[in-house]
Amino acid sequence: MTDAHYWSDRWSKGETGWDAGKATSPLVRFIDGLSNRELRILVPGAGSGWEVEYLWLRGFREVQALDVVPQAWDVFHERVPDFPRQQWHTADFFNLEESFDLIIEQTFFCALDPALRSNYATHMHRLLRPNGRLCGLFFEFPLTQEGPPFGGDRHAYTDLFSDCFNIDVMESCTDSIAPRMGRELWVEMTVR
Repeated sequence: MTDAHYWSDRWSKGETGWDAGKATSPLVRFIDGLSNRELRILVPGAGSGWEVEYLWLRGFREVQALDVVPQAWDVFHERVPDFPRQQWHTADFFNLEESFDLIIEQTFFCALDPALRSNYATHMHRLLRPNGRLCGLFFEFPLTQEGPPFGGDRHAYTDLFSDCFNIDVMESCTDSIAPRMGRELWVEMTVR
């Protein structure tokens, strides 16, 4: 789902179950392990931008965010007023044409209509520079037509990404937030 009206309606109704209210532990752990503050990073489907804020406050000045909903910028900007507006894209992910060293996945993939998953993999590959990485959290529960969030499993993710990426890590996440415990995979992939 990339429909701005759908997501704007969810924001207006306060239906923001994806919002953990902070950067989640697996992503904090990962970000804390990044030593190169010059990385050009994208957080797609940024929502309230908790991971973007965490990166920014730790000196990652090349972080960029994308969300299809204008309210996302407003909410984020109230908390992080010094974040440059030009580094926050209010746009459809599939229309973004830039390049990044790292893309952080957190509740974006699972929000897309499963029919768009192949496009997601291809576009991620296109956005990443040589040796670029896609890292983050993917849900691990049966894929149904009910959603978002839409589920998936290791086998499906391997099939989807292995043409464009080397899958370096795909393991059960042990420090998910309580509502997602036992339902997330930590994944790290490098562009082929």
